[in-house]
Amino acid sequence: MAAGWEWDDTLFSGTATYYRRGRLPYAPGLTEVLAEVLRLDGRGRLIDVGCGPGTLGLSLAHLFNEIVGVDPDAGMIAEATREAAERGVTEKTQWVQARAEDLPAGLGTFTVAAFGQSFHWMDRDLVAASTREMLQPGGALVHISDLKTETRTVDGLPYPAAPYAAIDELVRHHLGPVRRAGRSLLPQGTPGGEAAVLARAGFTGPERHVVPGGQPLERTADDLVAGVFSMSFSAPHLFGTRRDDFESDLHRLLREASPSGQFSERQPSTEVFVWRNDPAEPACVPTT
Repeated sequence: MAAGWEWDDTLFSGTATYYRRGRLPYAPGLTEVLAEVLRLDGRGRLIDVGCGPGTLGLSLAHLFNEIVGVDPDAGMIAEATREAAERGVTEKTQWVQARAEDLPAGLGTFTVAAFGQSFHWMDRDLVAASTREMLQPGGALVHISDLKTETRTVDGLPYPAAPYAAIDELVRHHLGPVRRAGRSLLPQGTPGGEAAVLARAGFTGPERHVVPGGQPLERTADDLVAGVFSMSFSAPHLFGTRRDDFESDLHRLLREASPSGQFSERQPSTEVFVWRNDPAEPACVPTT
């Protein structure tokens, strides 16, 4: 958790309905990599911590006997519940509205705990220690995110690149220069250093795997608008009475960048870190 910032329940308020359309998927092949690395065979239990609308957990549902998703946002839980029903996996999924800091919350033990680009929002020492207690001996904590260090171009693709820098500038114009996060600000951004946190909690590892991206994607202007409204720092409620003005400005910017309303980009690669709950290593109590 970032110094000087406290979580509040408006962090992702109103973003859930934009998530599936607006967020880029994980790289193709992620499921196969996890199945091989973790030796998944359709048994066991997965807890998806900070599950959002169930994006990660539902993609892995066929690899486990039960999926439990935990998220503090009611909208995210509603979207995950709806999507699970559409996929016909309601009976093997459970969606719990709770903060990760409330774990274990009587949820039992798990084979795998997954954090899909969510760990940085939490009291990480507390959550890491609680998660290790919930994992079976030899179980795994999996940290999944887009690969941040790669350069992605649209060379050879049919449409202009999504104008992300200009979009970020427009958000700053409407919301101010310091990144918003719920009712607070994040002047230094979200914290890094997950490796030190997980090592302190007694996990061993990590094993690093990169699932290659680079596949061409086509996106519409409406997809990009949904992407903006899916982000915590540009959640719809942050614009207040000026939301319509912002959305008009955003559509104008996108028309200027691509009169056809079509954009090209490449699929990000996905970075996976696997940490083991080694039964030979005693769990550490996080220091305060």
